[in-house]
Formats: sequence, C-alpha cells, structure tokens
Amino acid sequence: MATILGINAYHGDAAACLVRGGVLVAAVEEERFRRIKHWAGFPSEAIKYCVAEAGITLADVDHVAINRDPQANWGPRLKFLVARRPSLAKLAERLKNRAKVVGALDELRRAFPGERVRAELHHVEHHRAHLASAALVAPFERCAAVSVDGFGDFASAAWGLAEGGNVGVDAAVYFPHSLGAFYTAITQFLGYPHYGDEYKVMGLAPYGEPRFLDAMREIVRTKSDGTFELELAYFRHHTDKLDFEWQGGAPSFGDLFAGELCKLLGPRRKPDEPLTQRHKDLARSAQARYEECFFRLLNTVHAKYGVDAVALAGGCANNSVANGRVRRNTPFSRVYVQSAAGDAGGALGAAFAVHRDLVSASVGGGAEAWRAGRRFVMSHAYWGPGSSRAELEACVAEHRAEIAAARCVVEEVKDEAELCLRAARCVAEGQVVGWFQGRLEWGPRALGNRSILGDPRRADMKEILNLKIKRRESFRPFAPSVLREAVAEWFEDDDEVPFMMKVFPIREDKRARIPAVTHVDGSGRLQTVREEQNPRYYRLIRCFYELTGVPLVLNTSFNENEPVVCRPEEALACFLRTQMDLLVLGDFMIRRDG
Repeated sequence: MATILGINAYHGDAAACLVRGGVLVAAVEEERFRRIKHWAGFPSEAIKYCVAEAGITLADVDHVAINRDPQANWGPRLKFLVARRPSLAKLAERLKNRAKVVGALDELRRAFPGERVRAELHHVEHHRAHLASAALVAPFERCAAVSVDGFGDFASAAWGLAEGGNVGVDAAVYFPHSLGAFYTAITQFLGYPHYGDEYKVMGLAPYGEPRFLDAMREIVRTKSDGTFELELAYFRHHTDKLDFEWQGGAPSFGDLFAGELCKLLGPRRKPDEPLTQRHKDLARSAQARYEECFFRLLNTVHAKYGVDAVALAGGCANNSVANGRVRRNTPFSRVYVQSAAGDAGGALGAAFAVHRDLVSASVGGGAEAWRAGRRFVMSHAYWGPGSSRAELEACVAEHRAEIAAARCVVEEVKDEAELCLRAARCVAEGQVVGWFQGRLEWGPRALGNRSILGDPRRADMKEILNLKIKRRESFRPFAPSVLREAVAEWFEDDDEVPFMMKVFPIREDKRARIPAVTHVDGSGRLQTVREEQNPRYYRLIRCFYELTGVPLVLNTSFNENEPVVCRPEEALACFLRTQMDLLVLGDFMIRRDG
C-alpha cells in the first residue's frame, strides 16, 4: 500500500495532497496557511498538514509526485528555440528554473530539517497530471479527458481517452498558442492584473453584448483539426521576457498582450477606471470566443473517441459558464470537473498518475487490476484541515474578551437539529451567517464548510454582503447551494454539481423568487448538496426549505479579500472585524447582541 505525496510547486496555487493505497487522505492549498491568495512557491505548510493528517512522518512517504517534468515535450521546445534563436542568458534562465524542479527532494529536506526523506521522486508532465486529476477520480469507467490551461511543460492543452486507469496524452497544443493565455490577456486588458482574475471577466460578460466577436476571432483562430492558434502579433509572451514571480509569495507576471491589441480593441482599461458598456461588451465577446474554441475542441474529441462522458481539468476548467453549457453544445452527456481543476489539482493528478503507474508495474497489473482495486471516487471536496470540539472550545475561550467587547454572546448548541433550525431561521430573517464546520474545502470554492450564508430571496442581499463583508465588485454574482433533489424544479438542467463548477439557467418562473443568486442573464453557479456528502449543511438547507419553501441558500466564501478561512481563529477574526450577524463555529453560535 504505497504512500504518495503529490505536489504542485513553483507556480501559483502551490498545493499538496497525500494518497495512500489509492485513496485520497488529505489535500490543501498553501495559501490557506500563508494567508496570501494563490501563494506560489514550495508548499511546505500544506505538506506538513497532509503528513500529519495521515498520522505519518515524511520517512513513511514512499513516493513524491510533482506535476512538472523538465524533460517533457523536448521536440516542440527545440523547434521553437531553434526558430527564435534565444540568447545564452535566456537559455541559462530556463535551465535554472528546471533545476528547481529536479531538486524538489532537496527542497523537501531543507523545509523539514532532521526528518528522513527516503521517497522516490516522480516527474509527471503537467497536462498528464491535469488529465489524471479529473479522469482518475471521476465516477466514470471510460471517458474522454481534456485539459485546457495557460501553459505547463510547454503545452497549453492536451487530451486523451481514459479507460481502465490509462490516461494517455494523445494530442496537445504547444507554446505559444493557448486559450488560457488569450483569456488572461483580455483579463489584463480589461484592468484586472492579478493572477486568477479571469473569473471577474466571466462574471462581467453577461452584462455585455458580443459586439467585438469578430475581433476576438482574429485574436484566436480555430483550425481545421479542431484546435486553435493565437495571432501572435497581439501577444508578447513568445518574444519578450515577462516579469514572473513564482517563489514565496503572491504570483505575478507582466502583460501578455502587445500594443497591437490596443490598435484592434481600443485603449486598455486602467484598474481604477470606471467600467463602461464597451468593457462589458469586450468581456462578453471574449467569453463567447472562448466558448466557440472550447466547444469546437470538445466536439473534435468526442468525434475521435465516441464516448458520452468527459472529465475536464486545467485552469480553463474553472470557467463554470462554459462547463455548464457542455451538454448543450457538444454530444457529451456526462461532465465531471473536480473541485481543484487548476494547478493546485495537479498535485492530486501527479499522485494518482504515479499510483496508476505502480498498479501497472505490479504483478498482474493493468486495466483489470485497476478496476478491481479502485477504491476512490471524489464525490466531495472536504480534504483540508478540520478542528476538534476541544480546539473550537479553546478558540472561543481564548478570545472571549474580544467577543464580549464586540457585544457578542456565545452559546453552545449540541443538538444538531436545533442548531441547523436556528441557523436557517436567522438566514430566513435576512441575517448574514458565517458557517464554519468540518474539514476545509479543497479547491477555490466554499462548499458549505467555510461559507457565508444569506437569504437568496432578498433582492438587496448582494448589496448587504458587499457592504458588510465582501467589499468586491458589484457585478459579481453570488452562488446558490441547492438540495440535489430540487435541481430539476429550479434549474433548466438537472445534473450533479457538487463542486460549484457549472452555471445553469434558472427556470424563468423561479428567478424572481431568488434574485440574490440569479445573475443578470438568469443563470446561477450552483452547488448541489446531497445528505451523504455533507449531512449538516444539507440539514441546514432542508430547514431553510421547510421555513420558506425555497430549497437553496446563498453561499459565498468565508473570507474578506483574503484566502478562505482555514482555522477557527481566522473565522472568528473575520466575523469580529466585519458586520456578520451570526457565526456558527462547530456547535458554538456566536451572535451580535444589539
């Protein structure tokens, strides 16, 4: 029973996971400990947690899997380098970056001095790790696997057929062409310069019209084989040295687009400049063009493999609007996107790819051995740190003076039915409720364990949340968590969405009843909740349903312009410095008293 430590390092969303005997034990992003969004570097704190959660030491780890391979895709690399004739300085920089990856075990030893590291290091090509992160934990026996990303190991997209645990890369799109780079360039152009800001463009798009679609089609073109390519005159990532920062802090990088883009689209928006209709139309046009290219690729993949299921991964698989339209725009009828589809999920994919390789190498290994021994499907996202009752009690006791100074009262409610009913009643009364339960979610979405909850029926709830807590752009939508059995009644599509990775149209006759979670185009980025996945959160929503006749609540991440809270101390601090009305911390209810 091999123990495998999976790592995403030297890039944004550094993360670690631990897989033992083919079963995931723990997974978490480094940002949750460092408290810096998208933290880049070596995930030493995440590793420390994963090892501790498994009840082992580093000496017990048999294999370390990292989702980068410095030797991958040398043919395309060499072809590009020869054509560009890079300077010796640039070549030396590339070799230096690759050396960091090769030295991952040395960095592990430096991060944990005095601990014995005996593990074997495995490099898993970036997109193979992405494909494995979805296909090897999906509820499918056989599926297409598609990764669409910015760049990793000199590729931006890859796809293959996953069957019997085999996840091969049949084809790929290589640097400098990238759908992710296209979307990031438009994100920067629209005044959102930070790593991970693409979701803001996705949220802005429904406010616009695709007036610039022809221009977007000039920027990124589709090819006869179903793939895509950039018109490189509008980009600079392939010619200029961009300022990248991937080590020990917030990731950052320079503009991907060149001055020619301004000639085509007009002046770029400055970050502090007001949003105009032109900016909204540009966002809508970029989203529309992304979807055209994405669905064309998926249709080509379906024609090649002829399967009805697809597992999606890569940073672009966080585009929940496009994900929600896959079943309408392609022949795929089943779509799986795991909760950490981006680079953090590469840690998971690397670990499971190595597990699959070990099964194949074993006596009698192969597809049948994989099928017979498969013990894990990722049906929920609760793989991060949790807190015992004693830890929660200690947190409340330590900060009792601060709680009292904020005119809050503390009550312990040990009966779960009463706890959920009282919390649901507060939500129904229009209060804002912080909800801290169980283990932390894996991935960018709060899914009912580190959530802030509100009444979806209140048209002013978005403004209330932005005023009291979130302080974010007013155009960004809030999401509904809905009882799984009620999806068909409230949404036009009926599907499993446990990780909030798909956007569906809300039924027209329901939209006026839940304005706080209905986006301007009538859609909602839903999370489906089953009792077996999260019993306490399900019970809360069920109580709200019985009180109001609405089987869903507004759910947003428990944070205030920071990573999602991880520890109870962070949840309490966020509650005290904002204007939340109630904090449910395990069995403790902390409410403002006047």
